[in-house]
Amino acid sequence: MRPVSLFKALSDETRVRLLNLSLHHELNVNEIVRVLGMGQSRISHHLKILNESGLITHRRDGLWIFYSAVSEGPGADFIQSVRYLFDQNGLYHRDLEAAESMIAERSQRTTRFFDTVASSWELLKKEIMGDLDMNRMILDSLPEVEVMVDLGCGTGDLLPVLKQKAGRIIGVEKSVRMLEEARRNYGSDPERIDIRIGELEHLPLRDEEADAAITNMVLHHLPEPRKAFLEANRILKIGGLLLIVDLMQHEDETMREAFGDHWLGFSPDLMETWLRESGFSVEESERFALKKGLEGFILRSVKNSREGD
Repeated sequence: MRPVSLFKALSDETRVRLLNLSLHHELNVNEIVRVLGMGQSRISHHLKILNESGLITHRRDGLWIFYSAVSEGPGADFIQSVRYLFDQNGLYHRDLEAAESMIAERSQRTTRFFDTVASSWELLKKEIMGDLDMNRMILDSLPEVEVMVDLGCGTGDLLPVLKQKAGRIIGVEKSVRMLEEARRNYGSDPERIDIRIGELEHLPLRDEEADAAITNMVLHHLPEPRKAFLEANRILKIGGLLLIVDLMQHEDETMREAFGDHWLGFSPDLMETWLRESGFSVEESERFALKKGLEGFILRSVKNSREGD
């Protein structure tokens, strides 16, 4: 990689703004257009230059393409050497504020969706799960521990099942309506089941409070799933288990509207990269068939370090 190509790539202010955004968020072209207030052709032109220079990378998710800064290699080394300059410009701060506001709106739409379907969610899930006994599959993958957390517990159907493996269970849910359903159905045992309102990106738990945590078909609803891994790292003890159940990458665009999905599943490579960057190591994973031609996976990972160590 020639140094001159890297410096040329950042010789335009729009491209510097794009790189600064891509360091903090993974966004598609339409989202970038909204944040920067520029035309789509202009944005696409500058993204192409950054991509060809090796400073950003892209990922296809169904019909959408998402862009982010490279995280390793010569391009990443170059970015780290100049990114301190971004902190000295108020325009770049305003870009990040606009992006964070847009992502917050995206998250609120998801919450409203789940508030709407809370009373019928268990029936809706059967359209994907069919007769698969997901709770049993999860239970068989868990060790016996003192404190276990169900991250994104929904209406709470997994909470009483987890009593077989944990002394105390904490359920965390953002949707108020989902939370009400969980408390109505499973909140009668406060000594063992503690249901809390909160976001997976900002968990209502102390540092290293839990021995194990589960995300069951939750991550594909989140705008930025990696932030949930960083929070899971914070609340788990060293050696704690993070069990992930989710969808394999697919191309069924109808899932976005029908089930409030942000992501059309995940590739194993992306999942493993996020976990490694968040202080986890992958122990094992397996796939299973679902309805609508979809495939799921269950993955066991272990916290081996505090994020940032």
